[in-house]
Amino acid sequence: MNTFLGRTAALCAAALAIAGCSNMKTIKHRPYPAAERGDVVDDYFGVAVADPYRWLEDDTSEATAAWVAAENAVTQDYLAQIPFRGAIRERLTELWNYAKESAPAKHGDWWYYSYNDGLQNQSVLYRTKRPGEPGEVFLDPNALSEDGTVALSAVSFSKDGRYFAYAASASGSDWVEIRVLDTETLAPTGDRIEWVKFSGAVWAPDSKGFYYSAYDAPKGSALSEQNRFQKVYYHALGTPQSADRLIYEDRQHPLRYFHAWPSDDGRWLFVVASEGTSGTEVLYKKVADAKFRILLPGFDADYAPVECRDDRLYYVTNRDASNYALRSVSLTAPQDDAVVIPEHERNLLEGVGSAGGYLFASYLEDAQSKIRQYGFDGTLVREVELPAIGSAGGFGGEEEDTELYYTLANYTSPATIYRYDIATGVSTLYKAPDVAFDPSLFVTEQVFYPSKDGTMVPMFITRRKDMKFDGQNPCYLYAYGGFQINLTPGFNPAAIMFVEQGGIYCVANLRGGSEYGEAWHRGGMLENKQNVFDDFIAAAEWLVYNKYTSSEKLAIAGGSNGGLLVGACEVQRPDLYAVCLPAVGVMDMLRYHKFTIGWGWAVEYGTSDVAEQFAYIYPYSPLHNIREGVAYPATLVTTADHDDRVVPAHSFKFAATLQHCQGGDAPILIRIDSKAGHGAGKPTSKRIDEAADCFAFLFQNVGVPYEAVK
Repeated sequence: MNTFLGRTAALCAAALAIAGCSNMKTIKHRPYPAAERGDVVDDYFGVAVADPYRWLEDDTSEATAAWVAAENAVTQDYLAQIPFRGAIRERLTELWNYAKESAPAKHGDWWYYSYNDGLQNQSVLYRTKRPGEPGEVFLDPNALSEDGTVALSAVSFSKDGRYFAYAASASGSDWVEIRVLDTETLAPTGDRIEWVKFSGAVWAPDSKGFYYSAYDAPKGSALSEQNRFQKVYYHALGTPQSADRLIYEDRQHPLRYFHAWPSDDGRWLFVVASEGTSGTEVLYKKVADAKFRILLPGFDADYAPVECRDDRLYYVTNRDASNYALRSVSLTAPQDDAVVIPEHERNLLEGVGSAGGYLFASYLEDAQSKIRQYGFDGTLVREVELPAIGSAGGFGGEEEDTELYYTLANYTSPATIYRYDIATGVSTLYKAPDVAFDPSLFVTEQVFYPSKDGTMVPMFITRRKDMKFDGQNPCYLYAYGGFQINLTPGFNPAAIMFVEQGGIYCVANLRGGSEYGEAWHRGGMLENKQNVFDDFIAAAEWLVYNKYTSSEKLAIAGGSNGGLLVGACEVQRPDLYAVCLPAVGVMDMLRYHKFTIGWGWAVEYGTSDVAEQFAYIYPYSPLHNIREGVAYPATLVTTADHDDRVVPAHSFKFAATLQHCQGGDAPILIRIDSKAGHGAGKPTSKRIDEAADCFAFLFQNVGVPYEAVK
């Protein structure tokens, strides 16, 4: 399955070098750029809150551009002094350089799959007449830009396989443009749809057109202006966007999302509405009818359509089922709403797919995949025997399918593809990647530790088998903790690089996710958000107490909501870590909802517009809890100029404030990428560059040199 390149002796030497080396060269950073402190003060229900760096919110100003350039110069000068930065990048490049392939899926007469030969900036879409036979290039996203910064964010095929629609994003922006190819001629059809966000093309069953969700063109900055009034349209192939038919809008609720979902038989059309990142409502109508009606009222539960057959909608929901259940409702008699697959007492029902006339339920058991195959009447056919512990995906297809292909990955193995025979339940290996390391050197264990309130929280720990529990190991602790996002085992080349150096790579499954159902999610949202930070701090304390690491060797990391996590924990317990790596974080909790789609997170966080919610947001908002004279850990903030989800002003203001208040000697730096966004679609070259910089900064500031693997 994997190729080992004879590095065992070198790795052992590297680990020994880590244990015994303490003569690291001290690196000084240049003076931080001057940042004017303004006199802006806001009043929140009688509480005066200063916002001296409000001017950094203007992403079009010359002053902001000058500050960004000056900060990047300071950061790059510091990173350039780290002697092993280049060696880290070389090793990361080696580890990244393996063939990556997706599971094939059939559309029309062809099987399609994505493939990356190793270091291509974007994976290429291929097709073949039969899985396993040589494929031909269908679409190469690398040809859409010179530097690989245009990526595919969504793809879909018409029911007959004749047309292919793809949503292209430039420089990591959430804005996409939908384009269409004719799969017979490989020629563009000329159809182009602009100002689409959080949507791709959803094909009508007759393959003559598709539904999509879009906003009006922004009047101000496309990267920071608040987005309002998303609408659902239908586009008929061969017509201009100006002729598209408005399917649904809601003028009374400007801050809701909407997306269309047609039934395969062409009889019914559904619109799923949400007010943010959780809680939905389902509307429906016969395609020929004029008006939508409410089928599943919102927004106190989640509803996810799975299949529509015989005038019944099958849907996954957490209504009266914290761990989720599959139900079906009659579209002609909506009072007929029945459970198909009941809630599992212990395992989360993460999702349900259908293929070959069966339902495939994906469960999480302690954040690891379990798959069960059911009939549409809810009868259990079998539990799918997965070849290994990890995260499985791909259990879905068409009614007529007799086989499907799925992937399985974990912390020490990239995605491996298996063929599954739907009738017999037998899995056979289809393709496994060759990698440049020996997985037998490492082990992943799952531990459970108590949080501040006694709640037991799971954590995955990947380390060398020969690691010593002496508290001297560098440790990288990662988490997210929000928005029902589950952190399940997955492969990361940077983690392998870190672990082979004697480091410990840890992923904690904090409250706020839904690893243990909606109750786990609600235990870390709104007024309970501090539980998430307590869970993370408890993970760090557990690792130190059990001598996996020490505070002098511990780094914490997270992105987006995980960036908020790192920022909050840094200002609450600056004594507990040596390094903090907050990426694209939500740092200004009082103003996040005023930019792009930040308002959609209010169901998770609450907002400063509501007195009760301000009272629990303000005490943990990272930006507003930095104190002058405190010795903060070495910090490398990362963001990007085209992040229009968590606008970079969050990171700008956080970094400027930390630099102003820092009472210790540790560096406070910010790395601002160009032609990049929140993370999705980031080219391979940029991913390697960023990982090299972050881990070079980490090794330097925990006093551990990187030893080149030979």
